[in-house]
Amino acid sequence: MTNDLFKLLEEKTKLSRRVIENIIKLLDEGCTIPFIARYRKDLTNSATDEELRVFEEIFNYSKKMIERKEEIISLLKEKNFLNEKVLKSLEEATTLQALEDIYSPFKEKKSSRTTFAIENNLEGLANIIQSMKYSKNEVEIKAKSFLNENIKTIEEAIFSAKDIIAQRYADDFKSKEIIRNLLLNWGTLEIKEAKEFKKDGLYVNFVGQNEKIKYIKSHRVLAILRAVNEKELSVKIDIDENNILENIKKYKIPSNANSSKELVFEAYKDGLKRLLLPSLKREILTTLKERASKEAIELFGKNLKELLQTAPLVNQTILGLDPGYKTGCKLAVIDKDGQYLDSAVIYPTKPKEDVEGSSKIVQDLIKKHNVTAIAIGNGTASRESADFIGELIEKNSLDVKYAIVSEIGASVYSASKIATLEYPNLDVTIRGAISIASRLRDPMAALVKIDPKSLGIGQYQHDVNQKELAQKLENITIDLVNKVGVDLNSASFKLLSFISGISEKLAINIVEQREEKGKFTTKEELLKVKGVGEKAYEQSVGFLRIKDGKSIFDNTSIHPEDYEIAKKIKTFDIKNPNSSTFEELSFKLNISKIKAKDIITELNNPGYDVRVEFNQVTFSSSITKLEDLKEGDILSGIVRNITDFGAFVDIGLKNDALLHISQISDKRISHPSEVLSINQNLENIKVLSVDLEKQRVSLSLKN
Repeated sequence: MTNDLFKLLEEKTKLSRRVIENIIKLLDEGCTIPFIARYRKDLTNSATDEELRVFEEIFNYSKKMIERKEEIISLLKEKNFLNEKVLKSLEEATTLQALEDIYSPFKEKKSSRTTFAIENNLEGLANIIQSMKYSKNEVEIKAKSFLNENIKTIEEAIFSAKDIIAQRYADDFKSKEIIRNLLLNWGTLEIKEAKEFKKDGLYVNFVGQNEKIKYIKSHRVLAILRAVNEKELSVKIDIDENNILENIKKYKIPSNANSSKELVFEAYKDGLKRLLLPSLKREILTTLKERASKEAIELFGKNLKELLQTAPLVNQTILGLDPGYKTGCKLAVIDKDGQYLDSAVIYPTKPKEDVEGSSKIVQDLIKKHNVTAIAIGNGTASRESADFIGELIEKNSLDVKYAIVSEIGASVYSASKIATLEYPNLDVTIRGAISIASRLRDPMAALVKIDPKSLGIGQYQHDVNQKELAQKLENITIDLVNKVGVDLNSASFKLLSFISGISEKLAINIVEQREEKGKFTTKEELLKVKGVGEKAYEQSVGFLRIKDGKSIFDNTSIHPEDYEIAKKIKTFDIKNPNSSTFEELSFKLNISKIKAKDIITELNNPGYDVRVEFNQVTFSSSITKLEDLKEGDILSGIVRNITDFGAFVDIGLKNDALLHISQISDKRISHPSEVLSINQNLENIKVLSVDLEKQRVSLSLKN
């Protein structure tokens, strides 16, 4: 590891050299981010998984930068272009963009005009002109010596020499950086109709707009660029070029320069308009897209994290109901461990409206399996199905609660390979009902089986960098699954595959052993699973739980490497630990205060699920009929999606209602996520407007 890389990492991460060395060593040893964050706090100054992910990103970028810097230096040495000034600029560069800007003048020129001028040996004339020591007449006299069979007149020689000067201006990395910053801070995005523009289409409100590049919101950038791809809109970046030219005169043309300065200014002007601005404008559009993509991916990740953090419904037998009309409502029962028990189909809604027969089937299932909760999908026929269940519970005084859950992605799961592996003998529709029930029991366990892009929690997700999006969502899922922990005896192979150190193949092996030899009784038995070696065991074991294991440690995140210490701590029987307790124990047992605190916390709360601190399930959600809604109505609802421009709220309709950012708070907010979170329960929501034709409802939380 080079000193340059360590220096760069220290500057960009603000971490000490020791911590940086420790993190890199741990990563090189094959340790995962969740493992390092949870079990190597002493070495990382208690860096969280989020901080370690950021470090990893900076580390990879910095490595790439150092490698590119060394590559450029090597190339310049080969061509004999490396001097102290260039080397100093390269050493001071802190971004890949800056490195490429510095290297740009030494690349082979793509401009045919510049190449032509260089090939005809006009660099000497360009130097004479650019020195600005001569009058125009003197330049013309000197130009005669540069004539040849391709350059036959003085005018042609000067014209081509100016092409070289124009290229030099366009390649100058300091000028490039100045113009780039001017475009980013003062440029505007002009939006016009394109040939496929639809006057009644989605993008009608964008036409004729001039968006300030500095302030344009990421969701608008992605919408505009999608419209450009669809040939409905065209965009152009504009900036006050006269102001730039005045600054060129002021700062790049010395006041005491001779009359050849006019030729230099003409060349600089040409370099600006023909070479630099078009190149930078293309770059700015790319930058805008990358920035918007990054922001959209971050928001998607935040939404996914909040969705997966929704508290589970523990120790309940749940009936999942997938609503429908003609094909009926599909029912599936799962036990407290999520295991499938039974299924049926009922027809309480139109066209059959077999309320009596449906009631009997549901009551029989409730009685047979001791069902304590019902999960109803929020899609087609959800309102009627919820009315039926609500009346059934009330009429028969059933000790059962029901909740409306989002069914988005359930159909994706039911037809997936995972569902086929889990329930090979069940119909696709019953798998969908199982997914709905599972979302109430354990949202995280159910939702990790579905591609996050199918969960309806992002914006313009198909317009962002797909590789970066997939990586972000995977990292979010991995970090949260490990933070929560997984029940070794009930988790699906898919959920297990997100555990640190466990591949999908190992996860399948674990489930197969569980099915063949029965439940695990100790974590150590994991070592008997085919393919689980010492490293996989080390990385995974702390994140697995056994509820009824032989030892209390099996239902905690205490790592086996700390069992001996934990046994000693257990003898102290500490019920109300505080800072002095941790200090005293760390001194007595020769361990850090951080480790003492973590072990005591786990011993006092075996099986604790961090998700109980987040959004809880809401039962008996009111179901609304669009036709009955009117302006001013007060409702309750659940936040299903958050975007840059607002939130979508489930108020019991087939389609979620829009809560625009301007209607979220009486105080000014810059983003909805400052106030709202996914699956948050909202009360006292006011209906602003109802559009029956477009099936849209607008809401407000303002007083």
